Amino acid sequence: MSTRTIAKSIRGYRKIHRYLGLGIALLLVISAITGILLAWKKDVDLLQPPTQKGAQLAIADYQPVEELANVALAAVDSLNLSADNLDRIEYRPTKGIAKVIFDTGSWEVQVDATSLKVLSVAKRHSDWIESLHDGSIVSDFFKLLSMNVLGIGLLFLIVTGFWLWWGPKKIRGLKKNS
Repeated sequence: MSTRTIAKSIRGYRKIHRYLGLGIALLLVISAITGILLAWKKDVDLLQPPTQKGAQLAIADYQPVEELANVALAAVDSLNLSADNLDRIEYRPTKGIAKVIFDTGSWEVQVDATSLKVLSVAKRHSDWIESLHDGSIVSDFFKLLSMNVLGIGLLFLIVTGFWLWWGPKKIRGLKKNS
């Protein structure tokens, strides 16, 4: 390969690398900031409410799921949430509670799994931060598209970055040997 061919290749890849890098930088900044926040979600109460502890840990004494859901719905009655807004119920056997999580507004109700006492009603900011992090805040298609663009783009930036570093070294070596 001649020095002229290598230099032309480097100039072309430099342009592509620059503009692709600028485009991907926005996705990377969002992903990095939200990733940092998600790493701290268990340690910062504002991001995710701390897990309460129930009075009893015996799983055999847990109340039925329907009753847990009804108690949680009553606790968020003023927020106009319904059973249609239920996302999931997560049991914490080591804590004796169930977390009833709503997909609308990212609300969480922690209920003692045996006594059905409401222990906490709070907003889970970590849920919307996670959907921003992975792109699903826009749509599932955008999530798939943006994560593929980010992954493929980063791989391309790594390869072109390596070539932008190694190409000039190769040119210097060819010039030195000729």
